[in-house]
Formats: sequence, structure tokens, C-alpha cells
Amino acid sequence: MDKFILRLDKAKKAIDEADYIIIGAGAGLSTAAGIDYGGERHERYFDDFIEKYGFTDMYTSSFYRFETPEEQWAYWARHIFANRYDVGKTSVYQKLLKLVEDKEYFVLTTNVEHQFWINGFEDKRIFATQGDYGLLQCSRACHDRLYPNENLVQECLENTHDCRIPSDLVPYCPVCGEEMDVNLRKDNYFVEDDAWREMNRRYYDFLDGIDGKFVFLEIGVGFNTPGIIRYPFEQMTYSNSDATLIRLNLDYPQAIPENKDKTISFDENVEEILDYWLSRI
Repeated sequence: MDKFILRLDKAKKAIDEADYIIIGAGAGLSTAAGIDYGGERHERYFDDFIEKYGFTDMYTSSFYRFETPEEQWAYWARHIFANRYDVGKTSVYQKLLKLVEDKEYFVLTTNVEHQFWINGFEDKRIFATQGDYGLLQCSRACHDRLYPNENLVQECLENTHDCRIPSDLVPYCPVCGEEMDVNLRKDNYFVEDDAWREMNRRYYDFLDGIDGKFVFLEIGVGFNTPGIIRYPFEQMTYSNSDATLIRLNLDYPQAIPENKDKTISFDENVEEILDYWLSRI
């Protein structure tokens, strides 16, 4: 039998026998779902920015230092719209939900596109550690309230001309008057509000309540922030005889030597893997 099929069946057996599933989701999962930050999709949303600034993809352009806030918010409104509001449900996330919906599961994710909520995962079972494209915060973190940005994004889109928005649309903090920012963990001003702290508490309560076999299902987690998902999953797999780590990663599927016999690795297409597992339900 094909070695790929053998790995698929071994992983599916571990999932079936598990009492708990902990999903660890990184950027590779959203890429597999079609939320690609480069190529045709980047050109479709950002043709004018590409022409003016020479941008090559949405990831590197998000670090660009614009000369004015009017340019910056024209860009960020487009970026947020493309990756948060204009995506909708995606088949990969839908299939992942179908795989785990009858299990005791929890999601730990560094993704910020809100896809787990959009696709129907239970709110109480999600911990998005790095923020959300749909929320704004004070850029100086003078208070810990977060603000939905959908209306602002739409206004900015409708009023962008020559990659700029009108000055009166630039958002400022209602408390201290500093400029607002997107709620993303990119510096020491990242705001962790009450909702973030509640997600954090529920995640660790879930881990503490595990009593039986469990699977860490890690998808698309590389080495940008390995201390959030990848390394803790490896450590917990090593420390628990009832744990299995299933790692789906096109570029970094390998197990650490200490977990070689407890890790099932895949560098194949995520959606094809999910399709195979769902065909065996």
C-alpha cells in the first residue's frame, strides 16, 4: 500500500480514537483555504498600490512605512477588506470543522482573518492569540477596549483616490487622541481585552480538563512564531503518553527526534488530506 495512504490511515485512526482534538492553525491553513497573500489575488486587490509603490505581496507590503496616515489607512482598509470581509466561508475550514465537530475540540490559532468564526466553529472553542483584522485599538494602548472597523473600512474603500483617503477618515483614539491601529500583535502595544483574556482562560481550562487520548492537529504552522503553537505542541506531545501530534506543513513537516514515534507528518495538500479523512467517516 502507498506510504501516503498508510500515513493518512494511521492519522485518521488517531483522530477517531482521540477523546480530545487540539487544533493548532497557522498561516499555512489560510493559504490552503485560498487566502493567498501573493500572486493573482494580490494583483486583483492592489493593482493601484502595486503600480505606485512596487508592492509584491500583501505580507511584505504590510510592513511598509507610508509617509502619511491617509496613505496608510487607504492601504490597510484594502488589506482588511481583502482578507477579513471579502472572503466568506472557505471549503478547507468547512471540511476541518466537519472532521472535528463531533469531538471535544479546541482551536489555538495565530491567524487573524476570523475564519474559524466565519465557518461556524464554536466561539467558546477558539483562541486567536494574535488579534483580528476586524478590530481597531489605540496605537499606544492607552486603554484596552477594541473597536469593530467594518464601517470604517467600507468608507475608506469608497473614498480612496490615488491610494489615499480623506484626512477626516483617519481614525484616532477617542481617549488619548493618538492614531488608532489594527489589533495585531506586532509590537508591545498589542491590546489584550477582556475577550482575549477569556479565550486564553478557556484554552488552558480545556488543556487542564483533558482526561484520555488526545491529538494535536497542527496545520500550516511554521517558524514565524513557533513559541505559540509549534514548540508547545511538541513539548506537550513529548510529556504525555496519551498524545499524538499530526503535523500538516508543506515546508516544515518534520518531527523532532524525541517525538519521532508520536508524530505523523504530511507535506501534501491540506484539502486533499481532509477530503480523504472525511471520506472515511
